[in-house]
Amino acid sequence: MAKSTFAPKQIRANGLQFKKSIVIMWAMVKKNIKNQYRRSVLGILWTVLNPLLTMLVMAFVFSNIFGRGNISMDYPVYVLSGNIVFSLMRTATTMALPCMVNNYDLLTKTRVPYFVFPASNVVSSLVTFGFSLIAMIIVMLIRIPAGVQFHWTLFMIIVWLPAIFLFSLGLALALCSIYVRFRDIKHLYNVFLTLWMYLTPVFYAPSLLSDKVRTVLFVNPMYHYLNYFRDLIVGTVPGWQTHVLIYAIGIVTMLLGWLVFKSQRKSFIIYI
Repeated sequence: MAKSTFAPKQIRANGLQFKKSIVIMWAMVKKNIKNQYRRSVLGILWTVLNPLLTMLVMAFVFSNIFGRGNISMDYPVYVLSGNIVFSLMRTATTMALPCMVNNYDLLTKTRVPYFVFPASNVVSSLVTFGFSLIAMIIVMLIRIPAGVQFHWTLFMIIVWLPAIFLFSLGLALALCSIYVRFRDIKHLYNVFLTLWMYLTPVFYAPSLLSDKVRTVLFVNPMYHYLNYFRDLIVGTVPGWQTHVLIYAIGIVTMLLGWLVFKSQRKSFIIYI
């Protein structure tokens, strides 16, 4: 009898804890979004303007100075799609990097699962990505006279999003765990992100690279997430192998990140 009464109580307690975690995570997401553009005149409109302005600069520089290379896709849409996809991962991981240290008071004064802190930053980056999609749609509308078309495959972004979410969350979990003990990783990671961006075809065609560099490009996870996203824009449905690949990358990264996070969780309070 004791076991039969314990189980429902435990389930209810877990359910209440889960609901509490969701409420706190959503509150942190809203706080993160507001803090990004606090005291700016245009406020949250910058989530749309930022990718647009970045696209204009990159399209001008790489189209008129270095050349577009072998890119069949409309170049401004090509640049913008690459930028918002890479920014999704970059924003998620850089925001999550110091999250355990920055939320020390909440860690010590509340019984919130530690997982909530990096997860809220990744969810915040997804919200920002949603605004960036609006910017991309605006550019696509403007570029219709240049031959840009809208395809139903754009709706398959909802299939693609969970995969890159898992990938970004796995990186975020590992990075915020390492940052607690090794603060210099913040500077090293910024340098690594710059290198990573140039090894991802955000603004250039992979055909411009040598065979050896293209081999490195193929083992770059963001290359596959970017290719999938661009395929949807031009109306192509990626094959089942591509679906398996992007989800395998996301799940494996998530599991590895969770193992690192779990192994360091008990030492967070000590080292912070």
